This record gives sequence, structure tokens and C-alpha cells, in this order.
Amino acid sequence: MEQQKREYGLFTTIAMIVGIVIGSGIFFKSDDMLGYTGGNVGLAVLVFCIAAFTIVFGCLTFSQLAALSDKPGGVITYANEFIGKRWASLFGWFQVFVYYPTLTVLLCWVVGIYTGLTMGWDLTFVGMVGVGLVWFFICFLYNIFSAKIGGLFQEATVVIKLIPLFAIAIGGLVFGDPIAAIQNPSPEAIEATKTLAWTAAIGPIAFSFDGWIVSTAVAHEVRDSKRNVPRALVAAPLFILAAYLMYFLGITGYLGVEQVMELGDTAVAVAATNLLGPTFAGIIYVFVTISVMGTANGLILGYIRLPYSLALRNAIPGSKAVAKVNRKLNMPVNSAIFAMAVSGVWWVIHYLQNKYSLLVNGDIAEIAISVSYLLYIVLYYQVFRLWREGRVKGVWYGVVFPICATLGSMFVLIGGLANPQFIIFVVICMVAIIGGYVYGKNAKDDVEL
Repeated sequence: MEQQKREYGLFTTIAMIVGIVIGSGIFFKSDDMLGYTGGNVGLAVLVFCIAAFTIVFGCLTFSQLAALSDKPGGVITYANEFIGKRWASLFGWFQVFVYYPTLTVLLCWVVGIYTGLTMGWDLTFVGMVGVGLVWFFICFLYNIFSAKIGGLFQEATVVIKLIPLFAIAIGGLVFGDPIAAIQNPSPEAIEATKTLAWTAAIGPIAFSFDGWIVSTAVAHEVRDSKRNVPRALVAAPLFILAAYLMYFLGITGYLGVEQVMELGDTAVAVAATNLLGPTFAGIIYVFVTISVMGTANGLILGYIRLPYSLALRNAIPGSKAVAKVNRKLNMPVNSAIFAMAVSGVWWVIHYLQNKYSLLVNGDIAEIAISVSYLLYIVLYYQVFRLWREGRVKGVWYGVVFPICATLGSMFVLIGGLANPQFIIFVVICMVAIIGGYVYGKNAKDDVEL
């Protein structure tokens, strides 16, 4: 069996999680959060923390599975080793045919949107798709030809995207008054605490924390993975939550609740202009574009390995060819081509969906995220089962964290239910899930590396 060299260290693994989770959304979510909570800053902070449940406790729980296995596939491997081969195939098909390609296509399209804003181009939808496709192919190509380049780009974009985030966060905290914003809520903000309408913000904000699972897909390429992957899964989400809260409190404390809500998505540019001058504000879209590029890169970096992981188990069509590793590139090139082909189908669907308004509200990527968290609950239970068997140590890791992670998944599911076409999207997801379970009947029980 051919295997890959371990190219990535702890920092790259952390950077992958941080880089995928922190995209463009946080820069434009502050006004939305205040809108959901009636301008109540303290309540908005609570929503951030509740939404962070999903990623923090999910990571803490999955870290126990990562410590027990470092074979290719991430959640596919965890399902195979701790539940069974058909469940591994089920998880794999959902990720390969729905979850990763829909998110990849959506994010590359967003790269097209922000590239247009950065360059001052008046792009049509077709133009945005065209620019997004260019980045899609570039990103796939350099990740195929060099795992190191993909990893280095991920590290670099993390640093770049954090510059405006922390510049505004620190500037706002130093020159603003976030404590007053929390302690002096308006009558409307106080009224918001008397209803549960603010809970509607939990689902959308939870989506801004998604993407951490991608790091498990490259666990077999991480040096000392049984120690470094769990470390990354614990350190990264805590860092992300701290960054989100600092930014939100910084911009709210500096501009004031009313102004943030009035300015909407332009609040970040106004804050940047006031704190750092018009030149910095003028390049804010450059940072955001690079931020989204890094998010797309992290997804592609993980995605190109997943067909390979299924092929090792004979769990997808053409497994013999897809499982080959190009020795010169140290990369499963056929797996990457497979991922590109599946994504190509979703590019067509995405184009038709937007051109003809086939799906009225949202994109299937949102529902794919909801369904993925629903599937994670099965693995959270396995951690509890392993604790009962003595393989996972400590009540916190074996009981408390899995329960909290399950609650977090339910919050995300509630957010998905708000979409009126939820059932239609779930049916699409179920086609892949059922197909994987059926095809997994003849899959291998284990993968020897």
C-alpha cells in the first residue's frame, strides 16, 4: 500500500483550522448580531459563546478519536474503526459528494465577488463565477503539485487575515468603551432579553465557526499526528472564539451600538478609516479577499485527500486508480482529479441555481453543514462508548464534552430548520448518504499503511 510522507507540523494544522473557520463573515456579522439581539451587546456575546459550543466541544471530543487513530480519512477513519465499514463509507460519500464540493464551490464564488470589489470591477454573476473558477483551478493545481505550497499558503493567509481583525479589535478596545456598551443597554436591548427571538442568531453564527473538521482529513500527513492533531483541535477553536469576541467588542465599543447597526456591512471600513486612516480602509477588501482565498485553500487542501481515503477502503467506484499516490509529487493525483470532477458538477448546479432561481432561499452548502453536524452526533456517542470501555480517560472527555458537542450540533440543526427548503436539501444529502451505506457493503474492514 502506497503512503504519503508527513509534510505538516502543528502550526500548519492549527493554521488550517483557523484559516478555514475565519473567513469574510466575521467582518460583516456585528450589525447582524446586534439586529438579532435588539442592540444588546451582552446578549450578542452570549450568542457567540453558545454558537462556539459547536466547534469547541466538537473539537475537544474529536481530539480523543484523533489520539487513537492517524490513518487517512479523518471522520471516515473514525467511523470505520469505531462503528463499522459501512458507516465509514456513508460518512465518506456525504463528504466527497456533497459537503466538501458545495462549500468549495461556494467559497471560490465568494472569492470572485470580493476580487471584483477589490479591483473595482462591476462583475455580473457570470463574471463572479469566472473569477471563482480561475481561483478554483489555481488552488487545486498548486495543492496537487506541492503539499508544502498549500500548507505555506494556508499559514500565510492566516497571518494576513488576522491583521485587520486584530487591528480593529485592539484599536477598538483601547480607544473605545466596550464595557459601557455592555453595561448600558437601550430599552430595546433590555426588551430583547424577555423573548427568545435572539436564538435565531445561533444557527447562522454557528455556520461562521464551521470548517474545523477538515483538519482531520490530513491527520495522516501531520508529524506526530496522535499528539499534534488533538492539540490543534483544542487550541484552534479557543483562539477563534477569542478573536471573534475581541473584534465584536472592539468595533461595537469604538463606533457604538447604534452606529454599527446603522452602517451595516460598511462599519468595518468606517472603523478602519477612523483608527488607521483611509489608506488602510482602502485595502480592507484586499485582506478580506485573501481571507476567503485562505478558507477555500484549506477546504481544497483537505478535500483532495478524501477520495483517496475512500479508495483505500474500496469504497468508491474506480478505487484502484484513485488510491494511487504519485511518488514524484507525493500526492494522490487521481484523488484530486476525482474531487475536481465532482466539484465541476456542483459548479454547474450552482450556476443554474442562481441563474434560474431554482432554490429560492440559500444554498445547499448551509444544509450540508447542518446534516454534517447531525452525523457527528454518532461519533460523539462513540467517544462516550470508548470512555465506558476505558479507552478514553476522564469524565470530562468521555461524558461532558460529548454531551456539550451534541447540544451544539442540535443548535446548528435548529438553525438549518429555519430554511423553508430544508427538506428538499436533506433529500439531496440523503441520496449521497444512502449511496455510501449501500456501496460500503463490499468495502475493506481496515486500511493497513
